Amino acid sequence: MKNIQEKRNAFYALHQSGCFVMPNPWDRGSARVLEQMGFKALASTSAGLCWSHGRADGQLGLEQTLEHLQQLTDFTSLPVNADFESGFASSAVGVYQNVSRAIGTGVAGLSIEDSSGNPNAPLRSLEESLERLHAAREAIDASGSKVLLTGRAEHFFVGVPDMEDCLLRLQAYAQAGADCLYAPGIRTREQIIAVVEAVAPKPVNVLIGWDSDLCVAELTELGVRRISVGGALARTAWYGFMQAARQIAEQGRFHALGESTPAKELNERFAGS
Repeated sequence: MKNIQEKRNAFYALHQSGCFVMPNPWDRGSARVLEQMGFKALASTSAGLCWSHGRADGQLGLEQTLEHLQQLTDFTSLPVNADFESGFASSAVGVYQNVSRAIGTGVAGLSIEDSSGNPNAPLRSLEESLERLHAAREAIDASGSKVLLTGRAEHFFVGVPDMEDCLLRLQAYAQAGADCLYAPGIRTREQIIAVVEAVAPKPVNVLIGWDSDLCVAELTELGVRRISVGGALARTAWYGFMQAARQIAEQGRFHALGESTPAKELNERFAGS
């Protein structure tokens, strides 16, 4: 098992060239399988974690999130990037304190969103967003740890698909100290190219959480450095579960249970975990 500094160094190196996929497990078992499949880094998913607790996305708090991050980092030898939502705080001071605690779990990176949670004003002002990102940057620098900071512009996730403002914010976040930039929800090649060019030479994360004709090779050609899938793997698992359970409940049949991973394979994967 690599130590924390080795994981952080490895994660930092992945962002220097090329392109890598950073899938999103929602528990220790899914993290173990993804590591066995050869991925080089993992990222938590707030949505996947919440669903596993029977809650809607965004309904778990700081303590449960920190506990989850600690479990992931303890259980895998891969670097873990934290979906740290908007920092679980109403102020920049609170963001500083909470990011400091997140660093203590051993994560190799974390992201800070600019969403507000207010449906009437779903994005925080640029000024407030920069204050909060600066606080996260200061917490990382004060820790003396090589933790990679991702700045997220949430326009396309919160129903404000303003590409011009999204690019302006990403550039501002890059200047404020974000090591990687991320606009979840962009889908077209033109949007991806625009983001990559706007913040170059800093690396860009692209989310692929839906059926897409884009592949890793083409995203690499477009200049993307990092690809994540958000809650998509968790949703895929829930889909299989719900299809099988619904067939039993509504039809009294069990045919869907045959479309599952054999217990033998799962036991072999988790033996000695």
